[in-house]
Amino acid sequence: MKDFAAIDFETANYQRSSVCSVGIIIVRNGEFVDSYYSLIQPEPNYYNYWCTEVHGLCRQDTEDAPVFPVVWKQIEPLINGLPLVAHNSPFDEGCLKAVFQVYQMDYPDYDFFDTLCVSRRKLPELENHQLQTVAAACGYNLENHHHALADAEACAWIARELL
Repeated sequence: MKDFAAIDFETANYQRSSVCSVGIIIVRNGEFVDSYYSLIQPEPNYYNYWCTEVHGLCRQDTEDAPVFPVVWKQIEPLINGLPLVAHNSPFDEGCLKAVFQVYQMDYPDYDFFDTLCVSRRKLPELENHQLQTVAAACGYNLENHHHALADAEACAWIARELL
């Protein structure tokens, strides 16, 4: 696969619709050509302690952030016509579908590919298939794990190597 958009969401709580940040890397002809990152005001708008522990974001970080529909209007033209790739895509696709539903937006049935599933098949010898482990096996050092843009970049690197 040479053309795709790698996407990663972080959530504020255990509700899939509570996306609080998104990172996207656009790959065309196998080259990273564009990126996008935004904080998002989550819905529902509260932060779970454990989610904050994972990604470091809290309510103060997103209180002035745009709501999802505003962010998605900026993302849509970037990803138009591209398949989406995520590490553990059921999570990210679930987030996307949930937040579309919350805001009563028509979901366009994006094609999702999962680098976690592919890595389990193509790299069975790894001790685990967490994003940072698979990225390292593919030659990428993920330094800022759980920052949506850093995770999307690691996913794009993996996708470029394995898909």
